[in-house]
Amino acid sequence: METRAQNLKELYEKDFYLWVQENLRLLEEKKYDLVDWENLLEEIRDLGEWYVDRAIDLMADILKNLYRWENFREDTGSKWVKSINNARNELDLILMRQPSVKAKAQENVQTAWELAVQSLIDWFEEPKNHQKAKSCFGRFPTQEDFPKECPYSFEEILEYDPWVQFFNS
Repeated sequence: METRAQNLKELYEKDFYLWVQENLRLLEEKKYDLVDWENLLEEIRDLGEWYVDRAIDLMADILKNLYRWENFREDTGSKWVKSINNARNELDLILMRQPSVKAKAQENVQTAWELAVQSLIDWFEEPKNHQKAKSCFGRFPTQEDFPKECPYSFEEILEYDPWVQFFNS
């Protein structure tokens, strides 16, 4: 039995899909003593965190584009609006299907903002945006060029549409 359990642990590193199938079979057959519990528990933990991580990534995308819309827009910024709406739709779906993720997402607005700032810095470093960086900052921006604290609330991440005023004026 120990040899089989050890083989399953080794399989985890070599062929994850097969490891999943083997553990599933063992669980279905109620052979609980043969299951690779250590790695299985870690995978279950990671599976749950995936939704939180995805929500944070989506919020970062929304924040990046809200900030670009309000601070660096030269045209209608329709690509940014589309990106915000797409990210919001996916985020709404996660929050609807996994309601407990909402509290974790709210706790991580600042983390999402920090990711958004890094993404903004990366955006300015793209060759097509070098002139924009020069005109906005006189150089490539750094983290110090952006607010330290997230300038948007969780509710604004979900609902704020600054372009509505633009299109209605």
